Amino acid sequence: SYMKKVLLSVVISIVSFSVGVAQKSTYHPALIGFYNLENFYDTVNNPVVDDEEFLPNSERHYNTRIFLDKVSRLASVISQMGVDVNPDGLAILGVAEIENDTVLNILVNHKDLKARGMKIVHYNSPDVRGVDVGLLYNPKYFTPLYSAPLFVKLPGGSKDSYFTRDVLYVKGLMDGDTIHVMVNHWPSRSGGEERSIPARAAAAAVAKKVVDSLMIINPRSKVVIMGDLNDDPISPSLTRVLGTKGKISDVKEKELFNPWVDFYKKGIGTLAYQDAWGLFDQVVVSQAWLDKEQKGYFFYKANIFNKEFLVQQTGKYKGYPKRTWDGTTYNYGYSDHFPVFITMLKKVNAPVSQ
Repeated sequence: SYMKKVLLSVVISIVSFSVGVAQKSTYHPALIGFYNLENFYDTVNNPVVDDEEFLPNSERHYNTRIFLDKVSRLASVISQMGVDVNPDGLAILGVAEIENDTVLNILVNHKDLKARGMKIVHYNSPDVRGVDVGLLYNPKYFTPLYSAPLFVKLPGGSKDSYFTRDVLYVKGLMDGDTIHVMVNHWPSRSGGEERSIPARAAAAAVAKKVVDSLMIINPRSKVVIMGDLNDDPISPSLTRVLGTKGKISDVKEKELFNPWVDFYKKGIGTLAYQDAWGLFDQVVVSQAWLDKEQKGYFFYKANIFNKEFLVQQTGKYKGYPKRTWDGTTYNYGYSDHFPVFITMLKKVNAPVSQ
């Protein structure tokens, strides 16, 4: 197709000249994103989890019509993310607040996404509400080699619930690069932010343990930690437990770069609460992604996908992300979170005649 020819020719070109030789650098992009899908349940009662409020006979009247509308809206968002950078859209998308693999299979087979042939990685979490994390990927860009759910043990008294979501770990190949992806949905602030800090620190520590193990084997490991962290980029779970840095120049070998710090300091967020923006949805990368001269993919930029159609235009939530529900009333929205993605580039050099 024409769009794919555009991709294969020049996505971003920089022409640099040396003595008598011009070198044209073409960069192939791969996009890695995250999206909290806000209570993406099916309509079938699962007796093992607390899904009663998302059933046809509940106060929400969550029926097939509403479910299919929700699927269509989510597919529309995901199909548009990053297509201005790469016509194929996302290589990898981490997701949160999904009930099971059933809803993900229905989502990737929606007409807006089906042509991409996206696959899923999912495990059931012990979360009492039955919401899990998952990974969608385009097999044209990413091949999983190994995956596992990582259990998060909550400290006593930090949350009313004993269980939270697992961290999903996926190792795979992205066009020759071995990468390690962790999809997170850390414990919420319900019950109080201060009280729940140890719970998010415990979840962050699970991810940090994996990072440390990988870095012992290879200090240049390419790691991606993404998710709804229920904390901002400057929160202790990130800056102290994970040890993230907000400036590329401050990131040493084996350390993690958080590209969302500047967004947050400018008051730009992914969700709003009591008229204040938070930036809970983040994609953090290891130092190995930062070298722009490497043969493999390198980090280029971060984006919050907050197009106008995703913004509530009226009512008490005006200006917020257009959520699925207003109380128990269906709001014909998408999610109470904006999705995010980062662009990775890979250099492909071709001599240019003069």
